[in-house]
Amino acid sequence: MLPLRSYNQSHRNMKQKLLLLLCVTLITGCTQANNQNDMEKDSFKTRSGKSVTLTPIKHGSLEINYNGTVFEIDPVGQAVAPATDYAKMAKADFILVTHEHQDHFDKAAIEALTKDNTQLILNRRCFDMMGSGTVMANGDSLQLLPDVMLYAVAAYNTTPGHTQFHPKGRDNGFILQLDGLRIYIAGDTEDIPEMAQIRDIDIALMPCNQPYTMTPEQLHRAAAMVKPKVLYPYHFGNTDTEQMVEATKGMGIDVRLRSFK
Repeated sequence: MLPLRSYNQSHRNMKQKLLLLLCVTLITGCTQANNQNDMEKDSFKTRSGKSVTLTPIKHGSLEINYNGTVFEIDPVGQAVAPATDYAKMAKADFILVTHEHQDHFDKAAIEALTKDNTQLILNRRCFDMMGSGTVMANGDSLQLLPDVMLYAVAAYNTTPGHTQFHPKGRDNGFILQLDGLRIYIAGDTEDIPEMAQIRDIDIALMPCNQPYTMTPEQLHRAAAMVKPKVLYPYHFGNTDTEQMVEATKGMGIDVRLRSFK
């Protein structure tokens, strides 16, 4: 049996540990809630005045809400920090997946977002891994709704020694056209010649992290080809954001930095 003084000290230590654990739990819970509920949102209007809200989630993951229709692009829960609990988010009407790398393709996140009539659109490799969905290849197009079109475009590496990361013809970028508003989601790509054929883009999301995607200089060249009205550098990892801003300065493009690390 412990002496009374030892017992009291032990009891106080235990209470302090429990209190500390409770505080950590509360702080963690609040942080997770902030990650889910306080995400940045940018609002746009289509040609006829319908509402489009773009929500950056992280890295290559984003949500687009078009007049109440929810599109989730490359949803990833745990593989990319901070962790995202898609089970707490609204179910998606459409889920678009560019390719099968773990920072873009996450079966658990897809399942958490899926309801009875959710349409999953992906490339062949992701379809083989998922076992369901609609396959699109470069050059394909789909009419998703009467006023919504989806186009799959090329996304690949060109730098010698990097082409194994994203081989030509395997992965997709997407152009999502919402009542005339055209959003280009480039996927994992470098500044490829096919970009010169992409026209009338209102909003572009372009990656900028070597060795997997573009350098800031390549980002400049890609933006010069596509000429979007609004550009979000995304999937940028540890790339110096000042270099990205400097590379796109003076182009007449509204460049927006958001939480796409």
